[in-house]
Amino acid sequence: MFVSQRSTNEEYADTMRAILLRYKALGVEHAVYGDIFLEDLRRWREDNLAQLGMTGEFPLWKNDTKQLMAEFVALGFRAVLCCTNDPISARRTWAAKLDANFVADLPPDVDPCGEEWGVPFFVYAGPIFRAPLSIRVGEKVYRPIEQTHPGASVCSTTSWCCIRCGRLLRGFGFAI
Repeated sequence: MFVSQRSTNEEYADTMRAILLRYKALGVEHAVYGDIFLEDLRRWREDNLAQLGMTGEFPLWKNDTKQLMAEFVALGFRAVLCCTNDPISARRTWAAKLDANFVADLPPDVDPCGEEWGVPFFVYAGPIFRAPLSIRVGEKVYRPIEQTHPGASVCSTTSWCCIRCGRLLRGFGFAI
Protein backbone atom coordinates (compact mmCIF):
# COMPACT_ATOMS: atom_id res chain seq x y z
CA MET A 1 0.00 0.00 0.00
CA PHE A 2 1.16 3.50 -0.72
CA VAL A 3 0.57 6.73 1.19
CA SER A 4 0.93 9.73 -1.10
CA GLN A 5 2.72 12.98 -0.25
CA ARG A 6 -0.64 14.71 -0.04
CA SER A 7 -2.15 12.24 2.45
CA THR A 8 -3.45 13.48 5.77
CA ASN A 9 -2.42 11.89 9.05
CA GLU A 10 -5.86 10.25 9.17
CA GLU A 11 -5.29 8.67 5.74
CA TYR A 12 -1.89 7.47 6.91
CA ALA A 13 -3.44 5.90 10.02
CA ASP A 14 -6.14 4.20 7.93
CA THR A 15 -3.54 2.79 5.54
CA MET A 16 -1.37 1.52 8.41
CA ARG A 17 -4.43 -0.05 10.03
CA ALA A 18 -5.23 -1.93 6.80
CA ILE A 19 -1.63 -3.15 6.48
CA LEU A 20 -1.49 -4.28 10.10
CA LEU A 21 -4.83 -6.10 9.79
CA ARG A 22 -3.52 -7.93 6.73
CA TYR A 23 -0.48 -9.11 8.70
CA LYS A 24 -2.58 -9.97 11.74
CA ALA A 25 -4.67 -12.27 9.53
CA LEU A 26 -1.41 -14.09 8.73
CA GLY A 27 -0.70 -14.59 12.44
CA VAL A 28 1.51 -11.58 13.20
CA GLU A 29 0.92 -10.33 16.76
CA HIS A 30 3.69 -7.71 17.17
CA ALA A 31 4.97 -4.71 15.21
CA VAL A 32 8.57 -3.57 15.66
CA TYR A 33 9.42 0.14 15.69
CA GLY A 34 12.71 1.99 15.77
CA ASP A 35 11.44 4.71 18.10
CA ILE A 36 14.01 5.83 20.67
CA PHE A 37 12.56 8.39 23.07
CA LEU A 38 9.36 10.11 21.90
CA GLU A 39 6.88 9.01 24.56
CA ASP A 40 3.79 10.44 22.82
CA LEU A 41 4.64 8.71 19.52
CA ARG A 42 5.13 5.39 21.32
CA ARG A 43 1.77 5.80 23.08
CA TRP A 44 0.12 6.62 19.72
CA ARG A 45 1.58 3.47 18.17
CA GLU A 46 0.66 1.31 21.16
CA ASP A 47 -2.91 2.68 21.28
CA ASN A 48 -3.41 1.97 17.57
CA LEU A 49 -1.96 -1.52 17.87
CA ALA A 50 -4.10 -2.28 20.95
CA GLN A 51 -7.24 -1.46 18.94
CA LEU A 52 -6.19 -4.28 16.61
CA GLY A 53 -5.25 -6.72 19.38
CA MET A 54 -1.55 -6.33 18.62
CA THR A 55 1.43 -5.09 20.61
CA GLY A 56 4.53 -3.05 19.78
CA GLU A 57 8.17 -3.91 20.30
CA PHE A 58 10.70 -1.07 20.70
CA PRO A 59 14.23 -2.58 20.76
CA LEU A 60 16.02 0.80 20.55
CA TRP A 61 13.96 2.44 23.29
CA LYS A 62 16.01 4.84 25.47
CA ASN A 63 19.34 3.96 23.82
CA ASP A 64 21.99 6.67 23.43
CA THR A 65 21.42 8.20 19.98
CA LYS A 66 25.03 9.27 19.42
CA GLN A 67 26.17 5.72 20.11
CA LEU A 68 23.42 4.25 17.90
CA MET A 69 24.36 6.47 14.95
CA ALA A 70 28.09 5.83 15.35
CA GLU A 71 27.44 2.08 15.33
CA PHE A 72 25.08 2.38 12.34
CA VAL A 73 27.70 4.19 10.26
CA ALA A 74 30.58 1.95 11.45
CA LEU A 75 28.65 -1.18 10.46
CA GLY A 76 28.49 0.10 6.89
CA PHE A 77 24.83 0.96 6.57
CA ARG A 78 24.06 3.49 3.85
CA ALA A 79 21.10 5.82 3.92
CA VAL A 80 19.75 9.04 2.45
CA LEU A 81 18.01 11.92 4.16
CA CYS A 82 14.28 11.82 3.40
CA CYS A 83 12.86 14.85 5.19
CA THR A 84 13.75 17.57 7.63
CA ASN A 85 12.37 20.86 8.86
CA ASP A 86 13.32 24.53 8.74
CA PRO A 87 15.26 24.70 12.03
CA ILE A 88 17.58 22.04 10.62
CA SER A 89 17.62 22.82 6.90
CA ALA A 90 18.19 26.54 7.48
CA ARG A 91 21.48 25.85 9.26
CA ARG A 92 23.28 23.77 6.68
CA THR A 93 23.13 22.73 3.07
CA TRP A 94 23.73 19.00 3.04
CA ALA A 95 24.16 16.30 0.54
CA ALA A 96 21.40 13.78 1.04
CA LYS A 97 23.67 10.83 1.91
CA LEU A 98 24.17 9.80 5.53
CA ASP A 99 27.80 9.19 6.46
CA ALA A 100 30.27 10.16 9.19
CA ASN A 101 30.71 13.64 7.65
CA PHE A 102 26.95 14.24 7.69
CA VAL A 103 26.77 13.26 11.36
CA ALA A 104 29.80 15.40 12.25
CA ASP A 105 28.23 18.40 10.49
CA LEU A 106 25.01 18.28 12.52
CA PRO A 107 24.44 21.20 14.89
CA PRO A 108 25.13 20.16 18.52
CA ASP A 109 21.46 20.42 19.52
CA VAL A 110 20.30 18.00 16.81
CA ASP A 111 19.71 14.37 17.68
CA PRO A 112 21.87 12.37 15.22
CA CYS A 113 19.18 9.72 14.83
CA GLY A 114 16.72 12.43 13.85
CA GLU A 115 13.87 11.41 16.11
CA GLU A 116 13.27 14.75 17.81
CA TRP A 117 13.90 17.14 14.94
CA GLY A 118 12.39 15.22 12.05
CA VAL A 119 15.47 13.95 10.25
CA PRO A 120 14.41 10.51 9.00
CA PHE A 121 16.57 8.45 6.70
CA PHE A 122 15.84 5.78 4.10
CA VAL A 123 18.29 2.91 4.54
CA TYR A 124 19.21 1.31 1.21
CA ALA A 125 22.31 -0.75 1.96
CA GLY A 126 24.14 -2.45 4.80
CA PRO A 127 25.18 -5.74 6.32
CA ILE A 128 21.61 -7.07 6.56
CA PHE A 129 20.90 -6.47 2.83
CA ARG A 130 21.64 -9.14 0.23
CA ALA A 131 22.42 -6.31 -2.18
CA PRO A 132 22.05 -2.53 -2.02
CA LEU A 133 18.74 -1.18 -3.27
CA SER A 134 19.05 0.85 -6.43
CA ILE A 135 17.78 4.33 -5.62
CA ARG A 136 17.89 7.75 -7.19
CA VAL A 137 17.55 10.86 -5.07
CA GLY A 138 15.06 13.09 -6.84
CA GLU A 139 14.18 16.72 -6.54
CA LYS A 140 14.02 18.54 -3.24
CA VAL A 141 10.37 19.23 -2.32
CA TYR A 142 9.48 22.01 0.10
CA ARG A 143 6.03 22.16 1.72
CA PRO A 144 4.23 23.14 4.92
CA ILE A 145 3.81 20.41 7.50
CA GLU A 146 0.32 19.65 8.75
CA GLN A 147 -0.14 20.66 12.39
CA THR A 148 -2.52 18.17 13.97
CA HIS A 149 -1.96 18.81 17.67
CA PRO A 150 -1.72 22.58 18.34
CA GLY A 151 0.42 23.37 21.36
CA ALA A 152 2.09 19.96 21.45
CA SER A 153 5.77 20.22 22.32
CA VAL A 154 6.54 17.45 19.86
CA CYS A 155 4.17 16.15 17.20
CA SER A 156 2.52 12.97 18.43
CA THR A 157 1.37 11.92 14.99
CA THR A 158 3.10 10.06 12.22
CA SER A 159 4.30 13.32 10.66
CA TRP A 160 8.00 13.17 9.81
CA CYS A 161 8.62 16.74 10.83
CA CYS A 162 8.06 17.91 14.36
CA ILE A 163 5.78 20.67 15.54
CA ARG A 164 7.25 22.79 18.34
CA CYS A 165 5.68 25.56 20.40
CA GLY A 166 2.42 25.45 18.43
CA ARG A 167 4.13 26.95 15.35
CA LEU A 168 3.60 25.56 11.90
CA LEU A 169 6.97 24.45 10.59
CA ARG A 170 7.89 23.88 7.01
CA GLY A 171 10.38 21.38 5.75
CA PHE A 172 11.79 19.61 2.77
CA GLY A 173 12.09 16.06 1.60
CA PHE A 174 13.79 14.30 -1.26
CA ALA A 175 11.78 12.18 -3.65
CA ILE A 176 13.34 8.71 -3.74
